[in-house]
Amino acid sequence: MSTDNKNDFAKQAEQESPGLFTEIIDLLRHNKKWWLIPVIVVLLLVGVLVVLGSTAAAPFIYTLF
Repeated sequence: MSTDNKNDFAKQAEQESPGLFTEIIDLLRHNKKWWLIPVIVVLLLVGVLVVLGSTAAAPFIYTLF
C-alpha cells in the first residue's frame, strides 16, 4: 500500500460518522433504491403502532381495527 492510500484511510477514519438517517438517505440516493421508501414507511408505522399499543392509547388504537 502506498503512503497516499494510508493517508486517505487515516483521514477517513478521523472523520465523524454520519447518522443512521443520513446513511439511509445516501443509500436511496446513490443506489436508486426508491422502492425501499414505502417499505421503510410501513415498518416505521408498524413500530409506532407497537409502541402506542403498550401505552394508555391502546384502547383507542384497537377501535380503529
